[in-house]
This record gives sequence, C-alpha cells and structure tokens, in this order.
Amino acid sequence: MKAIVLKHPGQFEAFTKAQPTAPGDEEVLLKIKNISICGTDLHAFNGKQPFFSYPRILGHEIAAEIVAIGKNVQHLKVGDSCTVEPYRNPIADQAVKKGKTNCGSKLTVLGVHEDGAMQEYITYLAANIHVTNGLPADQVSLVEPFAIGSHAVERAQLNPTDNLLVIGAGPIGLGIIAIARLEGVKIVVLDVNQNRLDFAKQKFPEIETLKLNDTITEDLEQLLDGDLPTVVFDATGNKTSMQNAFGYVAAGGTVVFVGLFVGEVTFDDPNFHRKEITLKASRSARAVDFKKVINLFKANLIDTTGYITHRIKFDDLITEFEKLYLPEENVIKAIIDF
Repeated sequence: MKAIVLKHPGQFEAFTKAQPTAPGDEEVLLKIKNISICGTDLHAFNGKQPFFSYPRILGHEIAAEIVAIGKNVQHLKVGDSCTVEPYRNPIADQAVKKGKTNCGSKLTVLGVHEDGAMQEYITYLAANIHVTNGLPADQVSLVEPFAIGSHAVERAQLNPTDNLLVIGAGPIGLGIIAIARLEGVKIVVLDVNQNRLDFAKQKFPEIETLKLNDTITEDLEQLLDGDLPTVVFDATGNKTSMQNAFGYVAAGGTVVFVGLFVGEVTFDDPNFHRKEITLKASRSARAVDFKKVINLFKANLIDTTGYITHRIKFDDLITEFEKLYLPEENVIKAIIDF
C-alpha cells in the first residue's frame, strides 16, 4: 500500500509498505478515506513541533471505514464510517485513573509519537474508534479538532454571564467559538489575519472581531460595555500572544492555553496575583468530547460549511503541501483525499 513519511523537517518521502494483516483481538482495520491537516502536521514539517521525533508518518484527523474487526470487538461492524480518538495510554497511571485520559504520563498520539494515517490502511484500538455513520467524510475528519475545542470549553467551566476572548481564529479557535456560543456567552475573537476574522464573522455573525493592534485592552472594554473578558482562550501557540493574554483577562478571570510552543511562558507575578487569575492548560480531548461533537454535527448545531478551503490528492501531497504556508492561500483547513 502507499504511504508518505516525514523523513526530516521539510522532507516528505513516498514509499510502499505491506498492508496490515488481520487486526488483533481488540483492534480494527481501517481504510483511510481522508485526513484533515492539523497545525501539528505543519509544525512538524517545519521542525517546530514539541514531543516529536523523525521519521514519522503524520495524520491524526481521520475519516475512515472499518474493513475488519478483531474477535473481541462487539460494538463495531465492518462498513461503519468512523473517526479515531488518536491518543493511547499504554498504562493506567494516576491521571488516567482519574479520567484524564488526554494527559497520561505515557500518552502517545497518532502521527506524533507513533505513525499516523498518511497511508491507505491502519490498525487501531477498537476502544478508540467513534462511529460516524450518516456524516460525510469531510465532516468526519473535522471531529478531532472540534473535540479539542470542546475540551477547552469544558476546561473553562463557562457560565452564561461570561465574556470570552478567543485569540486565534484558526481551526481550533473556530471550534472553541462553535462550542462556546451554544452556552449563550458573548464572544470576541482576536487575530492578526483579517481574512480569518472575516471568515469567523461570516460563520458566527453574533461575535465581535478584533485585529491585533496597540489598543486591545481599550477595544475590549468598548466592545464589552466597559468590562474585560472573564475567560481568555489562546489558541495560537505563539509565545508573545500567550503572554499578552494575562493583560487582557478581567480580575478573577481564567486564561486557558490551548496552543503550545517549544519554550517557556513568563508573566508578571504581581499582576497575576492582583487579578487572582486562574491559568489552565487544555490538552487534546477525551472520548466524551468526540461523542459530543459527533452528536452536535448530526443535530446540525455546528455548521462546518466552508471550513475546508483546500483539497489535496494523496498522490500530490508532497508537491502541494508547502503551499499551505502561503498567506495568500488563506487556508482555514486542508483535506487530503485518498
């Protein structure tokens, strides 16, 4: 079967490998239908992704079809459309036992710590498979990034009186908006890219948008009737942006870091204490988030029309991939078609 591996930063290589044989007792064999390209993939190609080693087959935002099941698998059947919860915990450590399956100490992520889905077939644990029958493959491949948004919103523990600032109008930021708006909160979105802000406003007319400038605090107060955001989500993975978030949040508010980068975040401790800020990280997602997003998609409570702006055939990936970095391409989400 065909596969593509990221040999080194900036170097993909196509090769042929043996197709997986029958799945193990607790596994399923999946035929990959398409994959959406994640910021993780883009960072890995540039050599800037934490927790990453080369060579690696990328791909973890997956739409697939089950073509074989292990003998102990009871809840799935051949022919099911599905997506993959791409996080494994080889040991049930303290975090996993407490239900924090997204941050176990030995957690491995498909396409990051182990080879992913940029290949025609993969085997995976049946327990990590979520059936998506009735949803189009394009939408199925968006479940994982929206699940990350869902988990971030859960971490914030919103209430209807909250004012939100979402920094970064990329796919994860858009997912946060799509989930959070269902809670009836007021949302402001901040980005450096006007095209992404325009897209967010088109999808969610009730939100306010701000392009990065030197008067963000004053602009926020004007948009929020003199208040500051009680919850700030940073989905940029940019050090400067993440550090600036402490200045935007209201006293007694919460900052949630959804993006990450290789390095250290510093902040002014007297300001942190004066405002009594709560700082949280949000990593990946849990099974409950995948189920929630699939149900919201099926209920048409999240409209993903227009999210996919670019399509690349699997056979053309190596020559087409780098165009996704070009500002003039105005990429929101790219899909690899098998």
